[in-house]
Amino acid sequence: MQRREFSLSTATLAAAAALGISALPAVAQAQARAFQSGTDFLTLGKPAATEAPAGQIEVVEFFWYSCGHCNGFEPMFDAWARKVPKDVSVRRVPVAFRPDFEPQQRLYYVLESLGKVDELHKKVFYTIHVDKQPLTTADQITAWAEKQGIAKAKFVELYNSFSVATKARKATQLQDAYAVDGVPALGINGRYFTSGSQAKTLERALQVTDYLIVQARAGVK
Repeated sequence: MQRREFSLSTATLAAAAALGISALPAVAQAQARAFQSGTDFLTLGKPAATEAPAGQIEVVEFFWYSCGHCNGFEPMFDAWARKVPKDVSVRRVPVAFRPDFEPQQRLYYVLESLGKVDELHKKVFYTIHVDKQPLTTADQITAWAEKQGIAKAKFVELYNSFSVATKARKATQLQDAYAVDGVPALGINGRYFTSGSQAKTLERALQVTDYLIVQARAGVK
């Protein structure tokens, strides 16, 4: 598995908090001239599929629960996502660089099916990265879900369902369409890709994303 190197530190998070996530679009506009395809972001040769309604610009966050960088990025991304313009649709997509990633993909889509992403998404990261409990197998994940108050039978039913299996498969297909080789990473409207490695820092990746949202809105190729 190839993994990008990301620059994420306490100082970066503090800087984002000091700036205020709402200030990032202005920063992105101020730095727009510095954002270049092939340097700060990639422009896809073949557009990737999107699921956003007509008239909406889709931003996809690619993540892996066991990734320490994704754990660190989650609070920053969550704050950013809560303040996007009304014409921006945000969704998360769990990656699978290897077959053994699939159980965590299925976990996310079970939580989504149950309407529990807001309640439990961050708890998954906490369990893995703070409590140091592995959630890599179906049995470990099912036991964890039971502790969160989810009925075992219901969880197992959804985990093994055709719907969740299909969502996991489509997630991997989308990851391949964007040529994601490390996480966290961001896909914008099926046309652009950026990441902490591509944009130099994760904070700057969000600034690049703000810039690319404007480009997508304007229909820039």
